[in-house]
Amino acid sequence: MKKLGFGCMRLPMKEGNEGMEREVDYEQFNQMIDRFLEEGFNYFDTAHGYVEGKSELALRECLVKRYPREAYILTDKLTTHFFKKEEEIRPLFELQLENAGVEYFDYYLMHAMNRDFYQKYVKCHAFEIVRQLKEEGKIKHIGLSFHDKAEVLEEILREQPDVEVVQIQFNYADYDDPGIESYKCYQICEKYNKPVIVMEPVKGGVLVNLPEEAKKLLSDYNREASYASYAIRYCASFEKVFMVLSGMSTVEQMEDNIGYMKEFKPFTKEEYNIVDHIREMLKGQDNIACTACKYCIDECPKSIPIPDLFACYNAKKQFKDWNSEWYYGVYTNGKGKAADCIKCGKCETVCPQHLTIRDYLEEVSGIFDRK
Repeated sequence: MKKLGFGCMRLPMKEGNEGMEREVDYEQFNQMIDRFLEEGFNYFDTAHGYVEGKSELALRECLVKRYPREAYILTDKLTTHFFKKEEEIRPLFELQLENAGVEYFDYYLMHAMNRDFYQKYVKCHAFEIVRQLKEEGKIKHIGLSFHDKAEVLEEILREQPDVEVVQIQFNYADYDDPGIESYKCYQICEKYNKPVIVMEPVKGGVLVNLPEEAKKLLSDYNREASYASYAIRYCASFEKVFMVLSGMSTVEQMEDNIGYMKEFKPFTKEEYNIVDHIREMLKGQDNIACTACKYCIDECPKSIPIPDLFACYNAKKQFKDWNSEWYYGVYTNGKGKAADCIKCGKCETVCPQHLTIRDYLEEVSGIFDRK
């Protein structure tokens, strides 16, 4: 199995008709899927809430209806936001099968697992239900999508030996980050002999939109390689990693990823040294480490587009971006501004990065909400 997976969280989109929501660009998605499969890649990752609930449906139309089931590997997830009690888990799962148009999922992951969510999964007997679904042939492999400290991951793997794979946030910027503990989580997976799926290898675009000094280091080493290629190849070079997800939303991104992952070459010692140096550069920057997963938006009672506003903030702080204020106006048009935050804290309970979102919104407001 090739190590590049298609993360279907950021799909190609097209504008809807006036007053209508944006829709997945099926024509472009078809083209990307065709190229992906043509080059020998076959792993697709989705979840019930991705792309405002459109991801599963898009995969049904563009992948499942167009290719035999054995041509691809499909991963979906059990997301805590979509059930409140045990009795709602099976109907949710059946709806996901229906949406995706398949009779089984190759991998089914307990989504966005942290200490608090784990308690809910246990209380609702989610692990038992998923094991039953596997026995019925509706799931091939059980896994976790994990966002917490390494000690929590170890607790879960110790108590849930049926977990077969673990999906973690892993990239060279977060390698030793004390909030995310990428490498420590990887080591726990090694300890319990669990294959690793990597999410956020480019850290929501941060490892593509690098400081100029960092870009120069990479370009001087190899002018032909994209910045994304270093981030993804870095993750794929770790022995326990069997899949690195890339959230590709354009044909160009697809072609770039295919180009360097078709015949994958592990990192060299010199490349490790370069990204270690870049990691230290990034630590010195005053950025909000948001990966734009958008979980916070669903929880916000004021409809504040938090990741977009954080992106404006980072652009303003890091690059002195001249048009970030204009984009701030675009993102908040008809939605909440940073100043509208009522500090309820709901966003922080679901943030995989454990960001102090309320404090950051106050900083953002201080820059962009001046009258």
